[in-house]
Amino acid sequence: MSVISGAIPGFHAVVPAGGAGTRLWPLSRAGHPKFLLDLTGTGRTLLQGTVDRLLPLTGPAGVLVVTGVRHAAAVAEQLPELGAGDVLAEPSPRDSMAAIGLAAAVLVQRHGPDVVLGSFAADHIIEGAEEFARTVQEGVEAARAGYVVTVGIAATEPSTAFGYVRSGDSLGLARAPRVRHAAGFTEKPDEQTATEYLATGEYRWNAGMFIVRAATLLEHLHTQLPALHDGLVRIAAAWDTAAREEVLAATWPGLTKIAIDHAIAEPVAAAGGVAVVPGDFTWDDIGDFASLASLLPAPEGSTDGGRTLGDDALVLRVDAPGAVVAPASGRTVSVLGIPDAVVVDTPDAVLVTTREHAQQVKAAVDAWRARGRDDLL
Repeated sequence: MSVISGAIPGFHAVVPAGGAGTRLWPLSRAGHPKFLLDLTGTGRTLLQGTVDRLLPLTGPAGVLVVTGVRHAAAVAEQLPELGAGDVLAEPSPRDSMAAIGLAAAVLVQRHGPDVVLGSFAADHIIEGAEEFARTVQEGVEAARAGYVVTVGIAATEPSTAFGYVRSGDSLGLARAPRVRHAAGFTEKPDEQTATEYLATGEYRWNAGMFIVRAATLLEHLHTQLPALHDGLVRIAAAWDTAAREEVLAATWPGLTKIAIDHAIAEPVAAAGGVAVVPGDFTWDDIGDFASLASLLPAPEGSTDGGRTLGDDALVLRVDAPGAVVAPASGRTVSVLGIPDAVVVDTPDAVLVTTREHAQQVKAAVDAWRARGRDDLL
Protein backbone atom coordinates (compact mmCIF):
# COMPACT_ATOMS: atom_id res chain seq x y z
CA MET A 1 0.00 0.00 0.00
CA SER A 2 1.49 3.35 -1.01
CA VAL A 3 1.38 6.33 1.32
CA ILE A 4 -1.04 8.97 0.13
CA SER A 5 0.23 12.44 -0.58
CA GLY A 6 -1.47 15.23 1.32
CA ALA A 7 -4.29 15.24 3.83
CA ILE A 8 -6.33 12.12 4.61
CA PRO A 9 -10.00 12.89 3.82
CA GLY A 10 -12.23 13.06 6.88
CA PHE A 11 -9.32 12.71 9.30
CA HIS A 12 -8.80 15.03 12.28
CA ALA A 13 -6.03 14.91 14.88
CA VAL A 14 -6.62 15.45 18.59
CA VAL A 15 -3.64 16.47 20.72
CA PRO A 16 -4.17 16.06 24.48
CA ALA A 17 -1.74 18.50 26.08
CA GLY A 18 -1.76 17.96 29.82
CA GLY A 19 0.34 16.72 32.71
CA ALA A 20 3.27 18.32 34.46
CA GLY A 21 6.11 16.05 33.26
CA THR A 22 7.31 15.62 36.83
CA ARG A 23 10.18 13.28 35.89
CA LEU A 24 11.70 16.22 33.99
CA TRP A 25 11.50 18.58 36.99
CA PRO A 26 12.76 21.25 37.51
CA LEU A 27 12.73 22.06 33.78
CA SER A 28 9.11 20.95 33.48
CA ARG A 29 6.69 22.54 35.94
CA ALA A 30 2.93 22.46 36.38
CA GLY A 31 2.69 26.01 35.03
CA HIS A 32 5.07 25.40 32.13
CA PRO A 33 5.09 21.65 31.41
CA LYS A 34 7.33 19.73 29.06
CA PHE A 35 5.08 19.95 26.00
CA LEU A 36 5.65 23.73 25.98
CA LEU A 37 9.45 23.33 26.07
CA ASP A 38 12.07 22.85 23.37
CA LEU A 39 13.84 19.88 24.94
CA THR A 40 15.83 18.72 21.93
CA GLY A 41 17.34 21.97 20.68
CA THR A 42 15.38 22.07 17.42
CA GLY A 43 13.93 25.52 17.98
CA ARG A 44 10.42 24.01 18.19
CA THR A 45 8.67 22.90 21.36
CA LEU A 46 7.37 19.35 21.70
CA LEU A 47 3.83 20.63 21.10
CA GLN A 48 4.87 22.53 17.99
CA GLY A 49 6.72 19.50 16.68
CA THR A 50 3.63 17.34 17.20
CA VAL A 51 1.38 19.72 15.28
CA ASP A 52 4.02 20.14 12.55
CA ARG A 53 3.88 16.37 12.09
CA LEU A 54 0.09 16.17 11.99
CA LEU A 55 -0.97 19.11 9.83
CA PRO A 56 0.20 17.51 6.55
CA LEU A 57 -2.11 14.56 7.32
CA THR A 58 -5.15 16.59 8.36
CA GLY A 59 -5.01 19.82 6.40
CA PRO A 60 -4.98 23.32 7.94
CA ALA A 61 -8.22 23.00 9.91
CA GLY A 62 -7.76 19.44 11.10
CA VAL A 63 -6.03 19.65 14.49
CA LEU A 64 -7.67 20.14 17.90
CA VAL A 65 -5.56 20.65 21.01
CA VAL A 66 -7.17 19.85 24.36
CA THR A 67 -5.42 21.51 27.28
CA GLY A 68 -6.09 23.05 30.66
CA VAL A 69 -7.27 26.62 31.06
CA ARG A 70 -3.93 27.37 32.72
CA HIS A 71 -2.08 26.56 29.48
CA ALA A 72 -4.59 27.58 26.82
CA ALA A 73 -3.06 31.01 26.17
CA ALA A 74 0.48 29.58 25.86
CA VAL A 75 -0.77 26.83 23.53
CA ALA A 76 -2.54 29.38 21.31
CA GLU A 77 0.56 31.59 21.27
CA GLN A 78 2.79 28.69 20.22
CA LEU A 79 0.35 27.55 17.52
CA PRO A 80 -0.79 30.65 15.59
CA GLU A 81 -1.62 28.39 12.63
CA LEU A 82 -4.59 26.99 14.56
CA GLY A 83 -7.89 28.83 14.77
CA ALA A 84 -9.40 30.10 18.01
CA GLY A 85 -11.86 27.20 18.02
CA ASP A 86 -9.09 24.63 17.68
CA VAL A 87 -7.91 24.90 21.29
CA LEU A 88 -10.33 23.28 23.73
CA ALA A 89 -9.66 24.41 27.29
CA GLU A 90 -10.62 22.04 30.13
CA PRO A 91 -11.62 23.72 33.41
CA SER A 92 -9.69 21.05 35.37
CA PRO A 93 -7.85 17.78 34.63
CA ARG A 94 -10.20 14.80 34.27
CA ASP A 95 -7.68 12.42 32.63
CA SER A 96 -7.43 11.31 29.00
CA MET A 97 -10.92 9.87 28.49
CA ALA A 98 -12.63 13.18 29.22
CA ALA A 99 -10.14 15.10 27.07
CA ILE A 100 -10.35 12.81 24.04
CA GLY A 101 -14.07 12.21 24.51
CA LEU A 102 -14.73 15.96 24.55
CA ALA A 103 -12.80 16.38 21.31
CA ALA A 104 -14.72 13.49 19.74
CA ALA A 105 -18.07 14.97 20.73
CA VAL A 106 -17.09 18.43 19.45
CA LEU A 107 -15.91 16.92 16.14
CA VAL A 108 -19.24 15.11 15.71
CA GLN A 109 -21.07 18.37 16.39
CA ARG A 110 -18.99 20.24 13.82
CA HIS A 111 -18.42 17.62 11.12
CA GLY A 112 -20.88 14.77 11.60
CA PRO A 113 -20.51 11.17 12.83
CA ASP A 114 -18.21 9.87 10.09
CA VAL A 115 -15.19 11.94 11.06
CA VAL A 116 -12.17 9.85 12.10
CA LEU A 117 -9.96 11.15 14.89
CA GLY A 118 -6.43 10.24 15.83
CA SER A 119 -5.22 11.06 19.34
CA PHE A 120 -1.51 11.84 19.65
CA ALA A 121 0.17 13.11 22.81
CA ALA A 122 1.72 16.58 22.73
CA ASP A 123 5.04 15.54 24.24
CA HIS A 124 6.32 12.66 22.09
CA ILE A 125 9.26 12.69 19.70
CA ILE A 126 8.72 10.89 16.39
CA GLU A 127 11.13 10.57 13.50
CA GLY A 128 10.28 9.03 10.15
CA ALA A 129 7.51 11.11 8.58
CA GLU A 130 6.74 8.67 5.76
CA GLU A 131 6.40 5.66 8.04
CA PHE A 132 4.31 7.69 10.49
CA ALA A 133 1.98 8.73 7.64
CA ARG A 134 1.69 5.12 6.49
CA THR A 135 0.79 4.02 10.01
CA VAL A 136 -1.87 6.70 10.38
CA GLN A 137 -3.30 5.95 6.93
CA GLU A 138 -3.73 2.24 7.72
CA GLY A 139 -5.12 3.12 11.13
CA VAL A 140 -7.76 5.34 9.54
CA GLU A 141 -8.80 2.49 7.21
CA ALA A 142 -9.23 0.14 10.17
CA ALA A 143 -11.11 2.81 12.10
CA ARG A 144 -13.54 3.17 9.20
CA ALA A 145 -14.09 -0.60 9.45
CA GLY A 146 -15.37 -0.03 13.00
CA TYR A 147 -12.30 -0.70 15.13
CA VAL A 148 -10.64 1.28 17.87
CA VAL A 149 -7.05 1.29 16.61
CA THR A 150 -3.98 1.64 18.78
CA VAL A 151 -0.47 2.22 17.46
CA GLY A 152 2.02 -0.43 18.59
CA ILE A 153 5.61 0.80 18.68
CA ALA A 154 8.40 -1.63 17.83
CA ALA A 155 10.07 -2.35 21.16
CA THR A 156 13.84 -1.84 21.08
CA GLU A 157 14.47 -3.25 24.56
CA PRO A 158 12.56 -5.00 27.37
CA SER A 159 11.56 -1.71 28.97
CA THR A 160 9.56 -1.72 32.21
CA ALA A 161 8.55 1.91 31.66
CA PHE A 162 5.89 1.18 29.02
CA GLY A 163 2.73 -0.85 28.69
CA TYR A 164 2.53 -3.54 26.01
CA VAL A 165 -0.08 -4.49 23.42
CA ARG A 166 -0.22 -8.01 21.98
CA SER A 167 -0.94 -8.52 18.27
CA GLY A 168 -3.34 -11.24 17.17
CA ASP A 169 -4.69 -12.30 13.77
CA SER A 170 -4.79 -10.03 10.74
CA LEU A 171 -7.96 -8.03 10.15
CA GLY A 172 -7.74 -8.92 6.47
CA LEU A 173 -8.25 -5.36 5.25
CA ALA A 174 -6.86 -4.83 1.74
CA ARG A 175 -6.12 -1.15 2.35
CA ALA A 176 -4.64 -1.79 5.81
CA PRO A 177 -2.70 -5.03 5.39
CA ARG A 178 -0.53 -4.67 8.50
CA VAL A 179 -3.35 -4.09 10.99
CA ARG A 180 -4.09 -6.96 13.37
CA HIS A 181 -6.53 -7.68 16.17
CA ALA A 182 -5.29 -6.51 19.56
CA ALA A 183 -5.23 -9.59 21.76
CA GLY A 184 -4.78 -7.63 24.98
CA PHE A 185 -2.91 -4.99 26.96
CA THR A 186 -0.41 -5.36 29.81
CA GLU A 187 0.63 -2.48 32.03
CA LYS A 188 4.39 -2.01 32.70
CA PRO A 189 5.60 -5.59 33.32
CA ASP A 190 8.78 -6.53 35.19
CA GLU A 191 11.97 -6.94 33.18
CA GLN A 192 11.77 -10.74 32.91
CA THR A 193 8.21 -10.61 31.64
CA ALA A 194 9.08 -7.84 29.18
CA THR A 195 12.00 -9.93 27.88
CA GLU A 196 9.68 -12.90 27.39
CA TYR A 197 7.20 -10.67 25.55
CA LEU A 198 9.81 -9.46 23.10
CA ALA A 199 10.99 -12.99 22.39
CA THR A 200 7.54 -13.94 21.08
CA GLY A 201 7.46 -11.17 18.46
CA GLU A 202 3.79 -10.58 19.33
CA TYR A 203 4.15 -7.62 21.66
CA ARG A 204 4.75 -3.94 21.02
CA TRP A 205 4.92 -0.91 23.26
CA ASN A 206 1.57 0.76 23.81
CA ALA A 207 2.29 4.43 23.13
CA GLY A 208 -1.23 5.67 23.88
CA MET A 209 -2.02 6.72 20.31
CA PHE A 210 -5.56 5.88 19.20
CA ILE A 211 -7.37 6.20 15.85
CA VAL A 212 -11.16 5.73 15.75
CA ARG A 213 -14.36 7.09 14.22
CA ALA A 214 -15.55 9.77 16.62
CA ALA A 215 -19.04 8.25 16.65
CA THR A 216 -17.63 4.78 17.39
CA LEU A 217 -15.67 6.13 20.33
CA LEU A 218 -18.77 7.79 21.73
CA GLU A 219 -20.82 4.62 21.23
CA HIS A 220 -18.29 2.61 23.25
CA LEU A 221 -18.21 5.30 25.90
CA HIS A 222 -22.01 5.23 26.13
CA THR A 223 -21.82 1.48 26.74
CA GLN A 224 -18.97 1.55 29.26
CA LEU A 225 -19.58 4.85 31.10
CA PRO A 226 -22.95 6.32 30.12
CA ALA A 227 -22.84 9.21 32.60
CA LEU A 228 -19.47 10.37 31.27
CA HIS A 229 -20.74 10.04 27.70
CA ASP A 230 -23.87 12.04 28.41
CA GLY A 231 -21.93 14.79 30.15
CA LEU A 232 -19.44 15.17 27.30
CA VAL A 233 -22.17 15.22 24.65
CA ARG A 234 -24.03 17.87 26.64
CA ILE A 235 -20.89 20.01 26.86
CA ALA A 236 -20.09 19.56 23.18
CA ALA A 237 -23.58 20.63 22.16
CA ALA A 238 -23.00 23.93 23.97
CA TRP A 239 -19.32 24.35 23.08
CA ASP A 240 -19.75 26.69 20.13
CA THR A 241 -22.60 28.62 21.75
CA ALA A 242 -22.95 31.30 24.39
CA ALA A 243 -23.97 28.61 26.90
CA ARG A 244 -20.54 26.94 26.97
CA GLU A 245 -19.28 28.30 30.29
CA GLU A 246 -22.58 27.68 32.07
CA VAL A 247 -22.78 24.08 30.87
CA LEU A 248 -19.10 23.46 31.60
CA ALA A 249 -19.44 24.77 35.16
CA ALA A 250 -22.47 22.60 35.80
CA THR A 251 -21.20 19.40 34.17
CA TRP A 252 -17.41 19.16 34.01
CA PRO A 253 -16.61 18.78 37.76
CA GLY A 254 -18.82 15.67 37.98
CA LEU A 255 -17.25 13.80 35.06
CA THR A 256 -15.56 10.49 35.79
CA LYS A 257 -11.78 10.81 35.95
CA ILE A 258 -10.34 7.86 34.01
CA ALA A 259 -7.78 7.09 31.32
CA ILE A 260 -8.97 6.06 27.87
CA ASP A 261 -6.95 2.85 28.20
CA HIS A 262 -9.11 1.68 31.12
CA ALA A 263 -12.36 3.25 29.94
CA ILE A 264 -12.32 2.01 26.34
CA ALA A 265 -9.21 0.15 25.14
CA GLU A 266 -9.15 -2.68 27.65
CA PRO A 267 -12.87 -3.59 27.76
CA VAL A 268 -13.35 -3.16 24.01
CA ALA A 269 -10.23 -5.24 23.30
CA ALA A 270 -11.65 -8.02 25.44
CA ALA A 271 -14.72 -7.95 23.17
CA GLY A 272 -12.60 -8.06 20.01
CA GLY A 273 -13.13 -4.45 18.96
CA VAL A 274 -9.56 -3.12 19.19
CA ALA A 275 -6.92 -3.41 16.47
CA VAL A 276 -3.22 -2.61 16.50
CA VAL A 277 -1.32 -0.99 13.64
CA PRO A 278 2.47 -1.26 13.78
CA GLY A 279 4.39 1.97 14.13
CA ASP A 280 7.88 1.27 12.85
CA PHE A 281 9.04 4.87 13.13
CA THR A 282 11.42 6.14 15.80
CA TRP A 283 9.47 7.09 18.92
CA ASP A 284 10.30 8.41 22.37
CA ASP A 285 8.06 9.86 25.05
CA ILE A 286 10.97 11.63 26.83
CA GLY A 287 9.87 10.07 30.07
CA ASP A 288 12.91 11.14 32.09
CA PHE A 289 16.37 12.68 31.82
CA ALA A 290 17.97 9.40 30.76
CA SER A 291 15.53 9.23 27.87
CA LEU A 292 16.17 12.88 27.03
CA ALA A 293 19.93 12.31 26.98
CA SER A 294 19.56 9.76 24.18
CA LEU A 295 17.95 12.44 21.99
CA LEU A 296 20.53 15.17 22.52
CA PRO A 297 23.56 15.54 20.22
CA ALA A 298 27.03 15.09 21.65
CA PRO A 299 28.84 18.36 22.37
CA GLU A 300 31.38 19.25 19.71
CA GLY A 301 34.58 17.29 20.24
CA SER A 302 33.13 15.21 23.10
CA THR A 303 33.59 11.44 23.16
CA ASP A 304 32.62 10.60 26.75
CA GLY A 305 28.87 10.26 26.21
CA GLY A 306 28.05 13.48 28.03
CA ARG A 307 25.11 15.56 26.87
CA THR A 308 24.08 19.18 27.36
CA LEU A 309 20.66 20.77 27.04
CA GLY A 310 21.56 24.41 26.49
CA ASP A 311 24.89 26.19 26.18
CA ASP A 312 27.72 23.66 26.46
CA ALA A 313 30.19 26.50 27.06
CA LEU A 314 28.70 26.74 30.57
CA VAL A 315 29.45 23.08 31.36
CA LEU A 316 32.68 21.47 32.57
CA ARG A 317 32.95 17.69 32.90
CA VAL A 318 36.02 16.17 34.55
CA ASP A 319 36.12 12.40 34.89
CA ALA A 320 32.34 12.42 34.55
CA PRO A 321 31.51 10.31 31.48
CA GLY A 322 27.86 10.29 30.45
CA ALA A 323 26.98 13.30 32.60
CA VAL A 324 23.82 15.10 31.48
CA VAL A 325 23.71 18.82 32.29
CA ALA A 326 21.06 21.48 31.74
CA PRO A 327 22.52 24.90 32.70
CA ALA A 328 19.14 26.61 32.48
CA SER A 329 19.99 29.33 35.01
CA GLY A 330 22.88 30.67 32.92
CA ARG A 331 25.43 29.76 35.61
CA THR A 332 28.43 27.55 34.95
CA VAL A 333 28.10 23.93 36.08
CA SER A 334 31.09 21.72 36.91
CA VAL A 335 30.71 17.95 37.30
CA LEU A 336 33.70 16.14 38.76
CA GLY A 337 34.12 12.40 39.22
CA ILE A 338 30.43 11.41 38.91
CA PRO A 339 29.77 9.14 35.92
CA ASP A 340 26.26 9.37 34.42
CA ALA A 341 25.38 12.33 36.63
CA VAL A 342 22.28 14.40 35.89
CA VAL A 343 22.50 18.07 36.90
CA VAL A 344 19.68 20.48 36.13
CA ASP A 345 20.28 24.05 37.26
CA THR A 346 17.38 26.51 37.11
CA PRO A 347 17.06 29.92 38.81
CA ASP A 348 15.03 28.58 41.75
CA ALA A 349 15.77 24.85 41.92
CA VAL A 350 18.68 22.48 41.31
CA LEU A 351 18.39 18.74 40.70
CA VAL A 352 21.36 16.41 41.15
CA THR A 353 20.83 12.73 40.43
CA THR A 354 22.05 10.01 38.06
CA ARG A 355 20.71 8.45 34.89
CA GLU A 356 20.03 5.27 36.88
CA HIS A 357 17.70 7.18 39.21
CA ALA A 358 16.06 9.31 36.51
CA GLN A 359 12.69 7.56 36.83
CA GLN A 360 12.59 8.52 40.52
CA VAL A 361 12.69 12.31 40.05
CA LYS A 362 8.95 12.41 40.66
CA ALA A 363 9.73 11.47 44.28
CA ALA A 364 11.54 14.79 44.73
CA VAL A 365 8.52 16.65 43.37
CA ASP A 366 6.24 14.77 45.76
CA ALA A 367 8.56 15.55 48.68
CA TRP A 368 8.62 19.29 47.97
CA ARG A 369 4.84 19.22 47.63
CA ALA A 370 4.61 17.53 51.04
CA ARG A 371 6.68 20.41 52.47
CA GLY A 372 4.19 22.89 51.05
CA ARG A 373 6.58 24.26 48.41
CA ASP A 374 4.04 24.47 45.59
CA ASP A 375 6.02 27.43 44.26
CA LEU A 376 8.66 24.94 43.09
CA LEU A 377 6.23 22.68 41.29
